[in-house]
Amino acid sequence: MITAAYAPGYRAATVGDFFTLLKPRVMSLVIFTGLAGIVVAPGYVHPLTAFTALLCIAVGAGASGALNMAYDADIDRLMARTAARPVAMGHIAREDALIFGWWLAAGAVGIMGLLVNILAGALLAFTIFFYVAIYTLWLKRRTPQNIVIGGLAGALPPAIGWAAVTGSLSPAPLVLVLIIFLWTPPHFWALALFRSDDYARAGVPMMPNVNGKAFTRRQIFGYTLALVPVGLLPAFVGLGGILYLAVAALFGCWMIRESFAVLRETDETREPAARRLFSVSICYLFALFAALICEHLLSIAPLGAHLSGAWM
Repeated sequence: MITAAYAPGYRAATVGDFFTLLKPRVMSLVIFTGLAGIVVAPGYVHPLTAFTALLCIAVGAGASGALNMAYDADIDRLMARTAARPVAMGHIAREDALIFGWWLAAGAVGIMGLLVNILAGALLAFTIFFYVAIYTLWLKRRTPQNIVIGGLAGALPPAIGWAAVTGSLSPAPLVLVLIIFLWTPPHFWALALFRSDDYARAGVPMMPNVNGKAFTRRQIFGYTLALVPVGLLPAFVGLGGILYLAVAALFGCWMIRESFAVLRETDETREPAARRLFSVSICYLFALFAALICEHLLSIAPLGAHLSGAWM
């Protein structure tokens, strides 16, 4: 029987608490990038199969979020940004969150493997394992590179979506994975800059607390300079067209501008530039994947379609 933990914030667990465990905002981004992988993949997939794959990706992401909250409840209580999470507040017992998360993970992986294909199921299982075991349990509390290495888990949904359609992998979806992988450090280090006190209080070795804010700003700018040209690649490997290229170039320039502002930031108390970059980075990733989805749903021919035989 599911019970709530007896803690200062005790009350009976609600459906809303368990929904919060799934990290719905993170889940929505994972669903969106996974959908892009499904849409841009070559070949036909039955709509029910596509829906099943997307549902499994969503549930797998939610399971990862629930397990992350269960294992990180001790440090979540110490940070203002996470103190209201249901396990940290004592609304859901840690053990119940673990049972909930692992059952969701097993269900998502099993259904993906049985009803979609084995490769998609294996990739989903690897993603959950990497996020929970490698990032949450190992890297997060040990190294300021936690976000860089751990970011692989959040980058894989487009590859899972592609595999759900094709039953295989190729370099093309890995370009989408690389975009998210390079996007993750500037996005989360911007957050770490204006939440550095939170992370310091919890003892999480985020880069601003370990290597200093000046070093973190340079890293953000460097990763952004690497990200933007990679963000243009889908237009030249058979995935994106004119619309995508225009969107990637426009939002890429915006990312560089804001990351340069972070590099030159002087207000280390409020960190206004870092706050802007955090928001702009979300817009950047959303815009790129939205452009890809729109082009393919509208059947706009990709610029690099003649190269697709080598990449897909």
